[in-house]
Amino acid sequence: MENKPIARTLRLLSQLMELHEVNPFKIKSIANAAFKVDKLPFPIAGKKLDELEKIDGIGKSIAGKVAELLETGTMTELQEMLDKTPEGVVEMMGIKGIGPKKVAIIWKELGIENTGELFYACNENRLIEAKGFGLKTQEEIRKAIEFRMASNGKFLFAQVEKEANELMDEVKAIFPDALKHFAGEFRRLNEIITEIVIVVGSINHDVAYDALANSKILCNVSKSKNHIQGELQNGLLVDIVCVDKADYYRELFVNTGTDDHVQAVFDRINVPVEQPESEELIYTKAGLAWMQPELREGTLFIEKAEKNELPTLINWHDLKGTLHNHSTWSDGVNTIEEMALYCRDTLKLEYLGMCDHSKSAFYAKGLSIERVLQQHEEIDALNKKLDGFHIFKGIESDILYDGSLDYPNEILQKFDFIVASVHSILKMDEEKATSRLITAIENPYTTILGHPTGRLLLSRSGYPINYKKVIDACAANNVVIEINANPLRLDLDWRWHQYALDKGVMLSINPDAHRIEGFTDMHYGILAARKGGLCKEMCMNAMSLEEITKAFASKRG
Repeated sequence: MENKPIARTLRLLSQLMELHEVNPFKIKSIANAAFKVDKLPFPIAGKKLDELEKIDGIGKSIAGKVAELLETGTMTELQEMLDKTPEGVVEMMGIKGIGPKKVAIIWKELGIENTGELFYACNENRLIEAKGFGLKTQEEIRKAIEFRMASNGKFLFAQVEKEANELMDEVKAIFPDALKHFAGEFRRLNEIITEIVIVVGSINHDVAYDALANSKILCNVSKSKNHIQGELQNGLLVDIVCVDKADYYRELFVNTGTDDHVQAVFDRINVPVEQPESEELIYTKAGLAWMQPELREGTLFIEKAEKNELPTLINWHDLKGTLHNHSTWSDGVNTIEEMALYCRDTLKLEYLGMCDHSKSAFYAKGLSIERVLQQHEEIDALNKKLDGFHIFKGIESDILYDGSLDYPNEILQKFDFIVASVHSILKMDEEKATSRLITAIENPYTTILGHPTGRLLLSRSGYPINYKKVIDACAANNVVIEINANPLRLDLDWRWHQYALDKGVMLSINPDAHRIEGFTDMHYGILAARKGGLCKEMCMNAMSLEEITKAFASKRG
């Protein structure tokens, strides 16, 4: 074993000791030994115990630990520390900008146990509530995590949307007369992007390469046959496919859909379409209605296209209100009035559903019963004050471990609607997770099931559930399922939207906004909803104020 891994192991031990508040003198001596070992001009592997003891900065106690490490590959004391520390907490200590003391606060005071939860907390502005953290520190941590997330070659759609559009603008400027369009994952509006594909028609490949080689956006440009490849500044791969104009629409179709979707369409065509004049013509030849790019995942919508029963996909202008939002009453940044005015005057919506955290969410200043009643008084006053707009009294009620909601019935009945969500004890097997959700769904006060799996994309897979049983329970109990529009969540997953819709379960595109800027996340919720085939008639917050008022009253009744 070389000196550097030995030094790293000693450093980790010192960090874990600091995390668990071991004797500070012991922590300092081990940290100092790690520094000294890293700088030694000779290898220490192979040296005897008495030789190790004589090395400056090591001493008898640490020499024993190093000898054990060299012999067994670990240290008993280190293993004991690791055994009582969640794996995600150990990972957080590797993030630039936070040491063991800050990690201890994040873990023990905020209840955050992995990097994904920490990133989500940064986006929710939750870190500034903790001692020793400010906006600057929170932003530095968020950027450091983003950098780590990008290192595996996968990106959230929201992370790359701006850069992808900037690249397309550059391509348009370089080749104003050429046909060009996004293809691949980005055109299908996938929640995770591994590559940006652009198809360009009617240009000279060599001229295109020379122009893009000098791009300010595209790096490491190379050419392979008719493909110009490179990457964005953040490391996202780019493939620009250059074709003749006559072949453009066929190539755009082939490069947009998944392989099985493309093959399923071609299998329906008797006479090959070599140079179609549009994508629509390909679908027509296959006996199918034209399919929006976001629906071209596998064969899910092929049968509907054959019967000309494709849904009219929901769009931003269909939304009439926003549900599931947080204010300064819990862990939000803006007051209820500020959020209401933004929704009314800027977004031109008809209503706002406030859903601050319930009392068990102590880390997010969850509302005690007394504070619930105080908030309701404020909302009543604002509803009298605001013209042409209504604020609904909601709560994001924690689903407790046994599936019960977070307030007694006499308090639950005071809300206009309730979003029921799991926030704690996420380590469950499928049977327990499913049972817990179904118990909450069967509670007569539950209006919406919030982020059903608790997943955080690229960070946390979420607890396993039996989707069919959960959705069937929502159908039986008239419970709406949330599409949490935060681009880190997008939960319920679009792959289960059609099953829910076929069962008659309505969905609701909820931003889970913790500040007014968070309302724009509904954009990503809409993209996910469109992939799942959602139409406005089955979206709860596409209801008018009058319609949703009746729906809430009917549920409470």
